[in-house]
Amino acid sequence: MPKDVSGHLIPGRLSPERRVDASIARPEYVGRPGPAKHVGGDVYDEATIDRIRAAGTIAADAIAAVGAAVRPGVTTDELDAIGHAFVTERGAYPSTLGYRGFPKSVCSSVNEVVCHGIPDDTVLEAGDIVNIDITAFKDGVHGDSNRTFVVGETSEEVALLVERTELALQRGIKAAMPGRRVNVIGRAIEMYAKRFGYGVVRDFTGHGVGTSFHSGLIIPHYDTERFDTVMEPGMVFTIEPMLTLGTHEWQMWEDGWTVVTKDRSITAQFEHTIVVRETGAEILTLPSA
Repeated sequence: MPKDVSGHLIPGRLSPERRVDASIARPEYVGRPGPAKHVGGDVYDEATIDRIRAAGTIAADAIAAVGAAVRPGVTTDELDAIGHAFVTERGAYPSTLGYRGFPKSVCSSVNEVVCHGIPDDTVLEAGDIVNIDITAFKDGVHGDSNRTFVVGETSEEVALLVERTELALQRGIKAAMPGRRVNVIGRAIEMYAKRFGYGVVRDFTGHGVGTSFHSGLIIPHYDTERFDTVMEPGMVFTIEPMLTLGTHEWQMWEDGWTVVTKDRSITAQFEHTIVVRETGAEILTLPSA
């Protein structure tokens, strides 16, 4: 995703698909048009939660490794190579690679890209921001997380957006309690975001995750009565708010993946996989150190 004359991103060149050793177990959807329908619900036993936590730790550590390499002059494809190597060297599979045809192991979303940016020959510049989204699949389960990184130094407005988006995620996590409906998570996030006039992306949501990459459970990031699943102990899902400096509306590139803000305003995102406990939420995608 290089930039056009107005400074907005345009599609770049992709490198060949990266190899995953045959000894690493693949999710069932690899090599197929799409995943099988999820079965078994979104509540897991402790043994499975432990496995999700282990996969989530790999994802979180991979994101940290990629983030350490974020700097002016690096390409998003180079960041993908780092994330791919980190995950596979730990015997895990990068869940996005081959998911409904997605060609890379990392989602790298720069500036106005809301989500699902495809790593390519885009060169990061000082002042950019880039979201790194990595999901690791190991021992039959997925752990999903993302973080937004600032490239060098950026404007105060953009730096505050990044900081406040992470705080919005924290507020959403605190709202996750058994007996509550999932829309209270979105209410907490949107109420906070509105204090600063930020747009809250609606059509891309948190989701159930575990034995499936996406189970079908939807976790909204805005206040709505549409999604009203009641949370219960052992339920596992992601919360991943996307806040913008402008509109919540979006457009899709012709690649069928890259989502950008309709007004090309800057957008940030943070994500954790959590499990609902009797007393609140436990984060399953914390780094090991």
